[in-house]
Amino acid sequence: MNRFGWLVTVVLTIALVGCGVAGDDEVARSTPDATASQPTSTATAPAAAPAPPASTSQEPPTVTTPRPNWLGLRTLPTDGDGFGVADETPAELADRRFATVDTLPPPPDGRFHATVQTLSAVPEALARSTWVEGCPVPPEELAYVTVSFLGFDGLNHTGEIIVASSVADDIVSVFETLHAERFPIEEMRIVTQADLDAPPTGDTNNTTAFVCRPVTGGTAFSEHAKGLAVDVNPFLNPYVKGERVLPELALVNTDRALERPGMIEPGVVVVEAFADIGWAWGGDWTSLKDYQHFSATGG
Repeated sequence: MNRFGWLVTVVLTIALVGCGVAGDDEVARSTPDATASQPTSTATAPAAAPAPPASTSQEPPTVTTPRPNWLGLRTLPTDGDGFGVADETPAELADRRFATVDTLPPPPDGRFHATVQTLSAVPEALARSTWVEGCPVPPEELAYVTVSFLGFDGLNHTGEIIVASSVADDIVSVFETLHAERFPIEEMRIVTQADLDAPPTGDTNNTTAFVCRPVTGGTAFSEHAKGLAVDVNPFLNPYVKGERVLPELALVNTDRALERPGMIEPGVVVVEAFADIGWAWGGDWTSLKDYQHFSATGG
């Protein structure tokens, strides 16, 4: 090959290599990262669910903390009043942000969904609930409600709750607001009689309403027994009276300066949403603090 032919070959080779590199770079810049926006979760989610809307308050974390395999299984020693005794919060629960375990099918899309039915018309839900003869309201005056909620895993889930029929629509509006504002909830299911009778484990974080039981430490029926009270993320927002903390292992969350996702403080969307329907917050009480508790009557 003469000198001219050799020079042409080199030039063409450089040009072809250059085009190949430029082409690969263009593909890399124009191909989105398919995993960048997906939250880490062990929960089941709809395969084609669209991304949730942008947050305006309390954005949930994109990475959850591992759920210990002993959760709900380790019974605490009890005191003379039947409450559990605990000295500290286990390290696994200190910054609790667990993925939701679905008990109902998740919503089909990223939008808010809700259903309201009379409890007596849903025999399966009535049978699972704590309602028995002698409760202060009949099943005909209670509503079985399902609502969409956002988990700490950033995914949409379906929760269930029983409330007084007279307040069912108001409660749906509250949870619609929490969903829109992306306030995270770990779990939302009916409290069963087995739950009520079980020895304390001190680690529950179930958002719930109707439970046919007396007030804490008393004998009169609680507002929960009338379907007129809701507890939200109780582990993150414990009941505190003197040295009594419920759930018992939630001692770390008596420090309200932590301001972690799912915690309730003045000005947080949960307080405002319940105030909009005329409900009072237990975090405003003076004789004790019940940070999880909202009620129609203030009790």
